[in-house]
Amino acid sequence: TSSWMAAHVPFKKTDIASSLASIPCAVPDRYLLTALQATAGGNLTFLRDNIIYHKDELLQEADVPDIFKVLDQIADRVPAGANGVMYTPWIWGERAPVEDRTLRAGLYNLSLNNTREDIIRAFLEGIAFNTRWLLTPVEKFLGRKVNTINIVGGGAQSDVWCQVFADVMNVEIRQVADPIYANARGAAWIAAVGMNQIRYSDIATLVQYKKSYRPQPHNRALYDEKFEVFQQIYRQMKTIYHRLNG
Repeated sequence: TSSWMAAHVPFKKTDIASSLASIPCAVPDRYLLTALQATAGGNLTFLRDNIIYHKDELLQEADVPDIFKVLDQIADRVPAGANGVMYTPWIWGERAPVEDRTLRAGLYNLSLNNTREDIIRAFLEGIAFNTRWLLTPVEKFLGRKVNTINIVGGGAQSDVWCQVFADVMNVEIRQVADPIYANARGAAWIAAVGMNQIRYSDIATLVQYKKSYRPQPHNRALYDEKFEVFQQIYRQMKTIYHRLNG
C-alpha cells in the first residue's frame, strides 16, 4: 500500500523537515535510510475497489481476473502525460517529503475528451511524480545523486510502471527478479550471514534482475514540466486541504 526509498549509509542522521532518518540495521557499521510515503499501490487498490469495480447497481461483473494486468495493458496504450490528466496520490495524507495528514488525492485537468484509460495512466504517473518529489531530499540526505534504483514489491511486477518510474524520475530502474519476494530473500540472506554461510559482501552478487529500464529522452521535457505542475498543485492546494480536513 505504501512506498519507500531506502539506502545504506555510514552515518546516523535525521532530516526533520523532510521526515527522513537513518536507523540501525543488520549491516555492520551502516545505518538504513528510510523514506516512507503514505500511499502508493493503495491508490490502485482504491481505483479498483472504489471506482472501477465498486459493488453497486452499475457493476455488471462480480470479479475480473488479473485486474492489475488489465490496468497495465490499458495504461500502456495511453501516451505519456495521460492526455493532460494529472493525479496526486495523497489519498490518506503524506509522510515524506512533507508530513501532512490533511492532504488528499485529486484528479486535475479533466475534460470531456478524457477517458477512463487516461485516468488509469494518470494514477501510475502521479505515484511516480510523488516518488520523484521524495528523491530530491533523499539525494541531499545521501550527499550524492542517485542514478539507479532497484525496485521491489507488488508494483515492481509491472513493466509499464517500471518504465513510467524511469521516465518520470530520470533514473535507471532495475526490476528485481520476483520482486514480491525481495523482503523474504533479504531476511534469508541476513540469516545466512549470521550462520556464517555467506558474507555481507556476497549479497550484492546474489541479487538477480529481470530487466533494466532507462529514461526515454523524448519524454524528458514533458515529464519535467508536469513535475513542476505537480509541485505547484501541492503549494497551492495545501491550505485548502487543511481547511477541509484539518
